[in-house]
Amino acid sequence: MESKRLGECPLHGAGVHPEYLVGRSLEQVGASWHLSSTEAPSGPLDVWLIDSEKIATHVTTGSDWCLIVEVSAPSEGYDMAERGRVEVTPISSETPFADHLGETVLAVSEEEDPDTGRLALEITLDSGRVRCETWSGDLHLSSK
Repeated sequence: MESKRLGECPLHGAGVHPEYLVGRSLEQVGASWHLSSTEAPSGPLDVWLIDSEKIATHVTTGSDWCLIVEVSAPSEGYDMAERGRVEVTPISSETPFADHLGETVLAVSEEEDPDTGRLALEITLDSGRVRCETWSGDLHLSSK
């Protein structure tokens, strides 16, 4: 029997261990947003943290409500016909990461559930922390 990492998502695997971010600066952040003519965007669907090594760390939620953390370039936006469109853009002030652009990552920590996988990722930067977590399948970002 293969050994399974504690907290590994049954559907999406373990993803990456984000410790590689420590010591790198946060240079850019991109996000995807669901845009609809009937609803205001409630928050990003995905975020991409682009560090000083030009590595893009993708943070999003999985179909089983786990938090996915992987290395991948920002995706392209796409049309969802009558349900709207998903746009992928650099952020300015739309997420808590905007306040930390150019800062160094000092630490990362994760919260995991042994059955469902990663639930949260907290990134400590020079002037504060940003928490990424999954709530009922939605990505939530907050500053601490």
